[in-house]
Amino acid sequence: MTLELIIFVASILFGILLYWRESKSNKVYRFFNKLMYSKELQMKSDSKKGFIFQQNFLLRLVYITVLFLVAIVVVQFILPISASLVQWFVSAIVGTLIGTYLANFILKSSDVIGEKSESFEDVLNESINKGKEFIDDLKTKDTKVVEEAKKEIKEEPKKEEKSARQRLKDKGLM
Repeated sequence: MTLELIIFVASILFGILLYWRESKSNKVYRFFNKLMYSKELQMKSDSKKGFIFQQNFLLRLVYITVLFLVAIVVVQFILPISASLVQWFVSAIVGTLIGTYLANFILKSSDVIGEKSESFEDVLNESINKGKEFIDDLKTKDTKVVEEAKKEIKEEPKKEEKSARQRLKDKGLM
């Protein structure tokens, strides 16, 4: 179980490395694309698509499985095939897939953070300025409210009128 866990973690790192490498350059994929397809069907020169980079789940699974099948054929000559070798093989495939998606998440988030960092400063400055304006408005409104309250106090208070009960008593109805 320990060796399987080590293989799993190593394959996650291998998947991250594969994805990162293909995001920088897809020369191997271009080579096979030129080898397999006619000139009209070949991928465009500005396309960054690779075996793993910008592929859907099924094609990623197929390419990674083929890669590990080739590796297991080479390892077969060194070690005899056993049940544990199959478990290691499956663990490596799953770990590599997880690693590719993890690398995708990391690269996309770093791109988004890079794009938004410049606008983040602008948004922060705008919010600080709006906050200052709001505080200034509160200060000026407070003085206006206090002045209005003082004017109301200076006005003569209304005379106390008799209550309805008292007026009824005066009329003798109560």
